[in-house]
Amino acid sequence: MNVYDSQRIVDVLAPHGYAPTDTVDDADLVVVNTCHIREKAAEKVYSELGRLRQLSGRRESEGKPRLSLAVAGCVAQAEGEAMARRAPFLDVVVGPQGYHRLPELLARRTRASGCVVETSFPTDSKFDHLPTAASPAGVSAFLTVQEGCDRFCTFCVVPYTRGAEDSRPVAAVIAEAKELVANGVRELTLLGQNVNAYHGVGPDGRSWSLARLLAALAEIDGVWRLRYTTSHPADMADDLIRAHRELPQLMPFLHLPVQAGSDRVLEAMNRRGSADDYRRLVDRLRRARPDLALSSDFIVGFPGESDADFEATLALVRDVGFAQAFSFKYSRRPGTPAAVLRGQVAEAVKAERLDRLQALLSDQQQSFNAAFVGQQVEVLVDRPGRKPGQVAGRTAHLQAVHFDGPATLVGGRAVVKVLAAERHSLRATRPAADRVALGAVA
Repeated sequence: MNVYDSQRIVDVLAPHGYAPTDTVDDADLVVVNTCHIREKAAEKVYSELGRLRQLSGRRESEGKPRLSLAVAGCVAQAEGEAMARRAPFLDVVVGPQGYHRLPELLARRTRASGCVVETSFPTDSKFDHLPTAASPAGVSAFLTVQEGCDRFCTFCVVPYTRGAEDSRPVAAVIAEAKELVANGVRELTLLGQNVNAYHGVGPDGRSWSLARLLAALAEIDGVWRLRYTTSHPADMADDLIRAHRELPQLMPFLHLPVQAGSDRVLEAMNRRGSADDYRRLVDRLRRARPDLALSSDFIVGFPGESDADFEATLALVRDVGFAQAFSFKYSRRPGTPAAVLRGQVAEAVKAERLDRLQALLSDQQQSFNAAFVGQQVEVLVDRPGRKPGQVAGRTAHLQAVHFDGPATLVGGRAVVKVLAAERHSLRATRPAADRVALGAVA
């Protein structure tokens, strides 16, 4: 979602004379868009701000224009005035619900003697004030449809930094999707902190589910692929499971975080479901879409996690099988209930458990990818490859693929044969008939 928000910040600033630059030395304004989900991510913000402060001082000593600095996102929301005191050289600190006001806040800073802080939760949605997307999106694009979370997992800061669940109206989502498609986007990934709890108001005045929204988006001419993330297992409704069977545009890859395989830990996390509930849900999804691949999130070392609890997580991973996964050591976040729980797990124990879990997940990912060797797969080509004469893209299962081909393939689809499963991607080749046909057209 921060990628999406960063693109929209570019769109907000464009009418005020700003254009993005790849080189920070050329910038008049730097916006650091932040994540607060783990301690390491939050601390990196201050490290980056220290570097930018040095750059700003060097520029001023050389007689160059002053560098303006803004921090946006969830760290800004969580720390607000404290961040302004810790980094008094900042111009603006703005939370994720207020970045549409960034030009106004920057203008206010020119009249103020100190940093301008905006971390209130406005009564009206920022989406009502965002301009039409102007930044290039490529062949794949993110599209935020829902923000915030009402689940209050005990380890998570999202309800406090993003607020309560809020779904965009159906008409607004479809309008933005059509704009993206008109600009060449062919794959849409719908975003939300709890995206499958989507309940936006439809043109009929009724609340639409995510499944109904996906069906409407699938009818847009030019939409080839649909995805959504991140989901909560407790909000995986029957109609959404059916959508995986009935909508060919909905890709057979689902990110479905489980976090742990121990019922005792899941209860302490306030995940509102057991490990067997998750197993049964996966079974239902795979009956609806037999080729469905799963990714998930895992936290090891949650307060009170015993050796037996961790072994239950490993058992769940073995039972389900994952094509990809994100796994982390528990990170204590200030203000969350888990931060004050007894039984905090030693760092050495967390590290050992994470190593074991990641080894198992890596084996599963490699086995999943190896099963495609010798098969033909469709790739949405989204970029040039790393080597000359190469292009790259993603399969329906979100695997990275690279193969020899002309740059004219970028933005389209290609059927390729997988030759090898490498560490982070699949190596493939186009069938000879396709190469000849393309050459004849060229």
